[in-house]
Amino acid sequence: MPAATPFLGATLARVREVLHAVLGVPDYERYVRHLRAHHPECAVPTRQEFERERLAARYERPGSRCC
Repeated sequence: MPAATPFLGATLARVREVLHAVLGVPDYERYVRHLRAHHPECAVPTRQEFERERLAARYERPGSRCC
């Protein structure tokens, strides 16, 4: 049974990641990793700046929601 533990942990982590993506929960750490890997010339925003930006992006298009 110990061999199932890493698989279960990885599966649960992936489920969490998918649920966060579906619900629109921003992942700051993943964003920072992406930014550093693919856009090293860009400044890394603080967590507060990141969350403010994500919230603004989410609500700036009122026609994109159903209600």
